[in-house]
Amino acid sequence: MKSFRYLMLFFIIVSCFKNEDKIFPTERPLTESVYSSITIQPDSLYQAYAIVAGILDNNLVEEGDVVLKNKTLIQITNSTPKLNAQNAKFTLNLAKENYNGNAAVLNSILEEIAAAKLKYKNDSINYFRQKNLWDQRIGSKVEFDTRKLNYELASNSLKLLQNKYNSTKNELHTAVKQAQNNYQSALINTKDFMVKSKINGKVYALYKEAGEIVTTMEPLASIGSATHFVINMLVDEVDIVSISKNQEVIIHLDAYKDEVFKGRVSKIYPKKDERNQTFKVEAVFENPPHILYPGLSGEANIIIAKKDRVLTIPKAYLIEGNKVKTDDGLTPISTGMQNMEYIEVLSGITKDTQIYKPE
Repeated sequence: MKSFRYLMLFFIIVSCFKNEDKIFPTERPLTESVYSSITIQPDSLYQAYAIVAGILDNNLVEEGDVVLKNKTLIQITNSTPKLNAQNAKFTLNLAKENYNGNAAVLNSILEEIAAAKLKYKNDSINYFRQKNLWDQRIGSKVEFDTRKLNYELASNSLKLLQNKYNSTKNELHTAVKQAQNNYQSALINTKDFMVKSKINGKVYALYKEAGEIVTTMEPLASIGSATHFVINMLVDEVDIVSISKNQEVIIHLDAYKDEVFKGRVSKIYPKKDERNQTFKVEAVFENPPHILYPGLSGEANIIIAKKDRVLTIPKAYLIEGNKVKTDDGLTPISTGMQNMEYIEVLSGITKDTQIYKPE
């Protein structure tokens, strides 16, 4: 009798184990998504560099300050550009004086032209007077030729002086323009010693203190949006073809453990990172937290498909990727979307088909 009881208990236990390993497909909502770790960064984040070398004179802002576009952030000291600007100003003033005629350059030529005009006028009168006499066969041929030669020489001399005046004036005008350009360039170089913000935003980092050496190769500050943040995600190359703009993103931040935030894919970078075989994807918040800081981390799921009611089985019951164990043996099935736990069954079995968990 006792052995019969043990036998019955054995069959009950075996039956219970079999029931646990045997289930029916169920209909449920199913969402397929792509997982990614995330970091939060301000929108339009960039590093500010100096375009000249020198000594950092003063940081005019502090980390956390909100700044406007073209606000001076950092002042760099270097006396050479200021001296160059002063020298360029002196050269410009001298060029203007020469061109405007206050100096002796053009005045001396004008005096030469005035004297040449008098000589030309005198030689002209003498020549035409002698010509009239020679036409009447009065006077000598030598005297006529001499008067003619003096007249022609005076005419050529006047023309040469006039050409000299015009060319010198053009040269002086060009010198003024060149001096103006050099002066403007020198002024720009002095402005280069002020690092300014390119955007309306917030100062997130300052990398050097007053007195330190500044080069063009090292960033001096980090500037980004004060109000808009982006979600940076790294998506595996296997999943990137399923990602498109405006897809919904479910976001969990480590700093807000009990809250779930939503976003939308805003940008997909087309270049693959060969080091980790991933693509960079950006998303923006639909309901951002009130407080965000650069570098906050968490995880996200990009929703690539969603159905309200589909026939599903646990992925643990799937054999060889496309088969399940039924009362008829291994049965091929067609599958569709899936998540971490369940996979959609398109055909091959129904909700009334018993399936068994593989050993």
